Amino acid sequence: MDVIRGLDQIPPRYECSVVTIGNFDGIHLAHQRLLREVAAEAARRKCSGVVLTFEPHPQKVLHPERRPFYLLTTLEEKLKLIGGLGIDAVILIEFTPEFARTTADVFVREILWERLRLVKLLIGHDTAFGNRKTGNESFLRSMGKELGFDVEAIEGVQVEGVLVSSTSVRHALLEGDVRRAMKLLGRPYNLSGTVVKGYRRGSEIGVPTANIASEKELIPAQGVYAVTARMEGRRHPGVLNIGYSPTFGDNRLTVEVHLLDFPREELYGKPIEVFFIDRIRDEVKFESPKELVRQIERDIERARELLKPHLGAA
Repeated sequence: MDVIRGLDQIPPRYECSVVTIGNFDGIHLAHQRLLREVAAEAARRKCSGVVLTFEPHPQKVLHPERRPFYLLTTLEEKLKLIGGLGIDAVILIEFTPEFARTTADVFVREILWERLRLVKLLIGHDTAFGNRKTGNESFLRSMGKELGFDVEAIEGVQVEGVLVSSTSVRHALLEGDVRRAMKLLGRPYNLSGTVVKGYRRGSEIGVPTANIASEKELIPAQGVYAVTARMEGRRHPGVLNIGYSPTFGDNRLTVEVHLLDFPREELYGKPIEVFFIDRIRDEVKFESPKELVRQIERDIERARELLKPHLGAA
């Protein structure tokens, strides 16, 4: 898959395209359905399947005061996931305050039509872009009739009565419901980062943990989770805690994972990626470290049960 950075870099070979537009944060099940339709339609028409997306995310530019910013995927992850769905090219449009003033009419005429000569535009059921969000389905259909391209709106996807969206995934994660988030995404939510030094209390009580400096700001709710962790190309089962270690009176939020059946070795500075499979319990303050250790032993047993179906994943 080609990654094209900027509208001035579009090669002539993409002047016959089936196109879709969006932020595509998360590449959840609804995104996947839309992108597969783009790839299939492009193959039928012997054209290219092209995704137009924005970098940085428009909300970061329009509302920089909102922090933390809850992106589900990094740009690298998003591109990798899109590439796995059969898309030929992703065009990254730099989103700036100036670009935000672009009208839907100008976007369609000068970008979709003049630069890509699209033959068909596929959109999500709730697509709206351009200044004042006027680029909706009815507007696009009228533009398609005028310029000569087809428009198709792809229906949304529901999972257990929930409409799949980036917002619904975020809500699930912020509530700690990582199992529901996994169903909406079609895969476990992940955090990547580097192992950093912590308080070393896990080692002191016989349960060593790796503290993760996450690349993402969207951290699931405080609690204890069954996870798998990828280090140096291998997947390991683990128990992960997100919280403030109330038993020890800490006041800094940490993300730390205890890898099961993992040799004790120096992990500081190494990259790690964790995948959230299920929630085990809330974070609780215990009367003593001994009580905490007993609970951790129960957590480990529960994690092994929850992770059995997932340990074969690479």
